[in-house]
Amino acid sequence: MTIAVVLPPHEGFSPQAVGAVGLLVHRLVRAGAHATVIGAPTAYPAFDDVPFLPAQPGWGLSRATRYVRGVTRVLRRLRPRLIEVHNRPEVALGLADRFRGTPILLWLHNDPQDMRRMRSLPERAIVLRRMTRVVAASAWISRRLLENTQGVATVLPNCIEMPDFSEAPRDNLILFAGRPVADKGADSFVAACAEILPKLPGWRAQIIGAGRFLPGASPSKFERQLHPAAQAAGVEMAGYQPHAVVMQAMQRAAIVAVPSRWQEPFG
Repeated sequence: MTIAVVLPPHEGFSPQAVGAVGLLVHRLVRAGAHATVIGAPTAYPAFDDVPFLPAQPGWGLSRATRYVRGVTRVLRRLRPRLIEVHNRPEVALGLADRFRGTPILLWLHNDPQDMRRMRSLPERAIVLRRMTRVVAASAWISRRLLENTQGVATVLPNCIEMPDFSEAPRDNLILFAGRPVADKGADSFVAACAEILPKLPGWRAQIIGAGRFLPGASPSKFERQLHPAAQAAGVEMAGYQPHAVVMQAMQRAAIVAVPSRWQEPFG
């Protein structure tokens, strides 16, 4: 059976530029599903071990509309038996309007009550009614989806790949790996390091990540405001790095901090 897996429009899909959803999709498709990944055009070569088709945006007043039209052109050539949309209810609904005879699965990775086309109870009820199946990455996401409404969601936690951890001594490194945004608590990390590093001779701290999943991306306003505080605290901001580099840093670091403020679906 041919499956089309549709990424969120902002998600990278290459070893050099990829986010959490892209990593999950890559693992699942590589594991044996007869599937093709569809996403926004990438500035870097896509993963070469799974099929990938870029969707050039079409015409539309919103980014979601433009993306849906681009994905639609690809899907009409591909003619899949199942369409799997990750984390974008408005994209899933737009495709449901265009491919009425094709089953559509919506896979949620974040709080549905914060998503466009799902913020209100009637909107969530429409999505539950129109999707062939809704998958939630955690029981908490499922509860948020089904709160005060009727429906069914399948809870399927994200799969991960555990590297072979070395038993060698760790570096005296405190690491934050993720997007340096307020929700992830990057400013709390910097503030904590400013307090603790002067008491820890020989230790250092580092932030790996950028606001967007692209090497060399322009820093966000939050990042620009964070940089002076990080510099004063002695925290290195290393910017976006390939996933393999991040995993190597996490294996070296004595401490990895995850100071998120929001409800992390799969931290």
